[in-house]
Amino acid sequence: MKDSKPRKKSDSTKPIFISVSLHALLVVALVWGADFTMSKPEPSGQMVQAVVIDPSMVRQQAQQIRSQREEAAKKEQDRLDKLRRESEQLEKNRQAEEERIRKLKEQQVKEAKAAREAEKQRVQKEKERLAAEERVRKENERAAKLETERKAKEEAIKKAEQERLAKEAAIAKAEKERLAREKAAKEAEEKAAKAEKDRLAKEKAAKEAAEKARKEQERLKRLEREAKEQEAALNDIFAGLETEAGQNNVARNRFIDDEIARMSAIYIQNIQQRLIKDDYLLGKECKVKMKLIPTGSDMLVSGVTVVGGDSRVCAATKSAIAKVGSFPKSSEASVNEKLKDINLTVALD
Repeated sequence: MKDSKPRKKSDSTKPIFISVSLHALLVVALVWGADFTMSKPEPSGQMVQAVVIDPSMVRQQAQQIRSQREEAAKKEQDRLDKLRRESEQLEKNRQAEEERIRKLKEQQVKEAKAAREAEKQRVQKEKERLAAEERVRKENERAAKLETERKAKEEAIKKAEQERLAKEAAIAKAEKERLAREKAAKEAEEKAAKAEKDRLAKEKAAKEAAEKARKEQERLKRLEREAKEQEAALNDIFAGLETEAGQNNVARNRFIDDEIARMSAIYIQNIQQRLIKDDYLLGKECKVKMKLIPTGSDMLVSGVTVVGGDSRVCAATKSAIAKVGSFPKSSEASVNEKLKDINLTVALD
């Protein structure tokens, strides 16, 4: 548009110049015609032929020049109008282009903003996705850990259940064996009762024999009077023998006590070997009273009574005694007699 303004100035200057030139020519022609019609010059020596200009022709020429000028002015005005319209159209086109560029820039700004927002949302979603994946990973790890712990607990429970069943089976077996031993003990007790009956019969026979012996003693007393001289010597001999017998009785009683202590230690050791080992039982004890029946080669358990102590140690002790069933027999009949009813203290070290 800057280039079109100088062009307009040069285009409008040319018709104006033509118009001014035509007006000047018309004025000269009119002046010239007026001089020839208003005065008549006197001839001066040589005749000069005058040229007469027809005013109508001048007017016609002037009219023609006017028409040409008006036509040129009209053309100039049309050209100027056309230039103005073109300039306005160019201005409209420029404004439309500027508006299109502005809208395009706005659209680009919006698109850039939308792209930034979309990228921001994408980054946020990516962060959320990574966070969700991390949560899922941690949850999976936690679930795997819980599953491992659950399996370990189930395995421990299964193992404990197996041990419990094994212990129950062992207890049931021990109970069965105990019942069998009790049955055997009962049979042995019946045999012992029969043996006691036989013993009583023998004692009766022995009493009868003693009575016979007493009568024989009376007979012998009568004979003692006949042997008074020998009695004094015999009394001296018997006094020495009684002193020796007393000493022998003390030694035997000490031997019997030591033998009972030794057999008690053996019984306790046999019981401890069959106790179920448990850390809880360490340092605790149980006092029991056992009834034993002498048999041909050993002492058979006929009953166990808890005197006092830790309940769990006592339960374990009774179970162990049931497992032992029978205990060794002493070579001394008097010791076995006292072992029939014996008190024991069983402790876990």
